[in-house]
Amino acid sequence: MSAASAVARRVLASQETGLVIVVAALVVVLSALAGSHADRLTGATVNNFLNSDTLIQVATDASFFAIMAIGATIVIISGGIDLSVGSIYALSGVSMALALRALGPASSWTMTLVAIAASIGVGVLCGVLNGLLVVGLRVHPFIVTLGTMWVLRGIAFVATKAESILVPAQLTGVTKASLGLRVGLYPVPMLVMIAMTIAGWIYLTRTVMGRHVFAFGGNIEASRFAGLALGRIQLGVFAVSGFTAGVAAFLGASFYGSASSGDGQGYELYVIASAVVGGASLIGGKGSAIGAMLGALLIVMIRQSIRTLHFDQNYEWIVIGCAIIVAVVIDRWSGGMTARRLMRIT
Repeated sequence: MSAASAVARRVLASQETGLVIVVAALVVVLSALAGSHADRLTGATVNNFLNSDTLIQVATDASFFAIMAIGATIVIISGGIDLSVGSIYALSGVSMALALRALGPASSWTMTLVAIAASIGVGVLCGVLNGLLVVGLRVHPFIVTLGTMWVLRGIAFVATKAESILVPAQLTGVTKASLGLRVGLYPVPMLVMIAMTIAGWIYLTRTVMGRHVFAFGGNIEASRFAGLALGRIQLGVFAVSGFTAGVAAFLGASFYGSASSGDGQGYELYVIASAVVGGASLIGGKGSAIGAMLGALLIVMIRQSIRTLHFDQNYEWIVIGCAIIVAVVIDRWSGGMTARRLMRIT
């Protein structure tokens, strides 16, 4: 078999290729069923789904989930889970807004730097806290992050007195920059999502730390005998998860112009669903940053399809729950097939 054929077979067999096909098929179906309307400015016929406004809006909505899903995927690959990402998102966002309120009038660049430092800094600290509790207490990450999910949101609630904190318009102008596109199109969150996906892919596939995460999640005993610093790996994956939640909080609070303790409620469902639908195995040792991004896109497109086709939006939770179950079943089935294939070879 030639090298080109081997690469082509590997690409076609990957989880990401299957997700790309599903996303493309959903785009085709929605474009066919969504109908069309006349553009108010040009009079041209425009598809209700396949147009620049809707597509960039879908990418923008997906960006906040996808960025956090990359960090959550790294945690899941290590065999853990992080239920506190929504609360970290809320606390990072309100910390950023409060820091900007304390800063007062300043240039856009100064505000941006302070906002990034506050949001990402708080996110990383929350992630490190999760990691320290998991490693120090030797308690399952599910229990630890379930507790910190409530604690961190409670801190955000107390700090803001349940008020919504406005973000300066200058900062909103940064995240809503058109970057040369026509007015109303805001590509910054989408571009950050792509950049974070590339960084996550490099981290997991091209660094020693990424290989250690896979080793830790795939076989913890073998990792221990190999001399890997297991506590440091666990601490690191939760710090990365907190970092991605901080990045998403900076984008979200800046984009929407405010932050409150109620932000990010239910985000843990979307984030974990994006990771699982993207191919991350809940038993650890499997997952990818690209899959997390595609999983987030697919879930947001499912939400968008419910709106575009004028279905009852209450079905959104049912559809996403079914998507998680189907993804887990497919993962177990493919894992079983691989194991049987290896047994026949040996």
